[in-house]
Amino acid sequence: MSEMGAAEFKAHCLQVMERVRRTRQEVVITKRGVPVAKLVPADPPRDRNLFGCLAAETTIVGDVMAPLYTDADWQAWEQEREDQFLRGGWKPSTTRKRGRAGRVPK
Repeated sequence: MSEMGAAEFKAHCLQVMERVRRTRQEVVITKRGVPVAKLVPADPPRDRNLFGCLAAETTIVGDVMAPLYTDADWQAWEQEREDQFLRGGWKPSTTRKRGRAGRVPK
């Protein structure tokens, strides 16, 4: 780690920044011998590949290909939904137009 006065840093700013990037060595900038700032190298860019980025973060439990419901459960749910529809208790969702600024009119 090296030290440099503020006036010298101001005069050679771009060269100092390039040296820090290349050597990855910190530079302390001082005013009248008192440290006021530290120029450190930026972290290298991270890999932006989304495929597999959560591989170590997740755990697969059980069979992910098995259906969530049995056929009997699904048919019972369908029958219940149809009964509600016939009684008027279930209404299909409708799309309402949005007004200015994305607000839904009342």
